[in-house]
Amino acid sequence: MAELFPPGIIGIIGGGQLGAMMMYRSKKLGFRFAVLDRAGAPAQAMADFFIDGALQDADALERLAGVSDVLTYEIEHINTDALDRLCEKGHSVRPSPQSLRVIQDKLAQKELFAARGIPTAAFFAEDNPLDADLSAKKFPLVQKTRRGGYDGRGVRVLRGAADARMPEPSLFEEMVDIDTELAVMAARGTDGTLAVFPVAEMAFNPDHNICDTVIAPARIDEKTAAAAQDIARSAVSALEGAGIFGVELFLDKRGRVLLNEVAPRPHNSGHYTMEACVTCQFEQHIRAVAGLPLGDTALVRPAVMVNLLGEPGSSGAPVIAGLDAAMRVSGLSLHLYGKTECRPFRKMGHFTVTADSLEEALEKADFARAVLKISGNGNTPEKGLAKGE
Repeated sequence: MAELFPPGIIGIIGGGQLGAMMMYRSKKLGFRFAVLDRAGAPAQAMADFFIDGALQDADALERLAGVSDVLTYEIEHINTDALDRLCEKGHSVRPSPQSLRVIQDKLAQKELFAARGIPTAAFFAEDNPLDADLSAKKFPLVQKTRRGGYDGRGVRVLRGAADARMPEPSLFEEMVDIDTELAVMAARGTDGTLAVFPVAEMAFNPDHNICDTVIAPARIDEKTAAAAQDIARSAVSALEGAGIFGVELFLDKRGRVLLNEVAPRPHNSGHYTMEACVTCQFEQHIRAVAGLPLGDTALVRPAVMVNLLGEPGSSGAPVIAGLDAAMRVSGLSLHLYGKTECRPFRKMGHFTVTADSLEEALEKADFARAVLKISGNGNTPEKGLAKGE
């Protein structure tokens, strides 16, 4: 039986593109939505209630909880202590604040998964990386700041002990000899039911380490796909609370599948599900946090999702080139996020191409990628209007 019936109000902490897509893919279920973020956030126009405030502001979170039946979030950078206090007052936060607290600290995340026997790259931590003696370590190493990293920020590859390091407390991992980067969206309901989506393949922009392309299904064998989904189930089971989780993995050149990290929310690697799966990741998340049965995760058609990033060297109000040609591609669905300021490599939108075969979808996606560009016109938008990464 559902815990939250329509037209109950779901509060979303964060008003970026993930929050916007969460609403426009789930309003068909009859729920209403309240959003907390700064004015001008992409999700503001779709919200039934909007609270202008910072995600770390305990008073603003209290106001959101006051108009919501259940709270969820679309970004990790939130005040978990304030969320704990809301739970103590009887409010529901899903996934749980404890899950979010673990995810916010990459070391805590790795230690939790290692304790559960989930395969991952070897790691160690240093609170003072600049003073740490790494001369006895095996290089190359990947340094990741324990907190605050996002879309390639807070990550640095070290080829030797003399390489420049980031000063923040950090996690250091052995550098995996990667064959393919994989992703699995996995959901857990309030009753503990798990549902995993097909394994997708990710490609990254080499200049900024931002996910550029997602291919579904991943071009891997059935055994590898099953291993990736099993790891996703184990990772989500190790965390607390209902919702959807983006599970990122490595397939190394020895054939091992290793857990990289987890996001406790809808994820860029799951955007393809909006056009390609019976139930998309955003509806699945709302089903989970509302206590509804989870939906069918089956892939209906092969798909390729491409992120539309701001062009290098440009900023200002967005200018879109190639829109007409791209939208004539059969099977292409375009999502523009409504951000009023374009910056280099900023996520401005994405498109997904579905087709009868993966080869056809890749071919059409390559054409659309070549013609569709978003750049800035050099003029700074009105202050306060641009929001969302």
